[in-house]
Amino acid sequence: MYFFLCNLTVLDIIYVSAILPKLILITITGNTSISNTGCFTQVFFYVFCIGTEFFLLVCMAYDRYVAICIPLHYMLIMNHRTYLILAAFCCNLGVFNAMMYALLISHLSFSSSREINHFFCHMKSILQLSRSNTTSIGVLITVDGVLLGFFPFILILVSYIYIISTILNIHSKSGRHKAFSSCSSHLTVVLLFCLTSLSLNMKPETKFSQEQDKFLSMLYIVVAPILNPLVYSLRNKDVLQAIKRQISRASKIW
Repeated sequence: MYFFLCNLTVLDIIYVSAILPKLILITITGNTSISNTGCFTQVFFYVFCIGTEFFLLVCMAYDRYVAICIPLHYMLIMNHRTYLILAAFCCNLGVFNAMMYALLISHLSFSSSREINHFFCHMKSILQLSRSNTTSIGVLITVDGVLLGFFPFILILVSYIYIISTILNIHSKSGRHKAFSSCSSHLTVVLLFCLTSLSLNMKPETKFSQEQDKFLSMLYIVVAPILNPLVYSLRNKDVLQAIKRQISRASKIW
């Protein structure tokens, strides 16, 4: 669990670092310009982190499934080799997907007006400025939404159906509470991240779409990375005990 949490933390740091520093600079200086290289970089890391995080959350759900539903086989199935293979698969898939978007966008031609109606280089906002045929990219976004978004979300839901079914069959109240508490943090993050991301990429286009896109993007680019460490820390006894030990040591030093 902690191995996957470390990977999740790194992803949060990457895509927050790719977008928020530029947004803060724009807010402070009022200079809203961004270079082509900077824009492509934002697109690459944004797509990479979103796609990788979806499958990383699936891996975390599978880890919880094995731990609760077949605990006697946990050490055999979820060994260090399995962790590394799953993490490498998620990362490579994210890089490949992000490279496709970056390459496709780099070959587009744009009109003289290049004002992006968003707070970062969001895919849909960039496509609206292009004079080229963007049908292929639109199809790719839809396919991505299904294969890299909706499909992983279904896998997570299926795993939790089995997990909840197993938990309800636990006879002791303390056992049920312990099992639920080990899954609640992950489920909270899944609902926040997956639902906002899927709503953004798969909702129908309306005249208010641009403003809705900005709001939903802010939720999982800013709010989700802030809540992730809080959710996992406050609901994890090991982390809370470690924090208390550090506070105790600091108080003794002072």
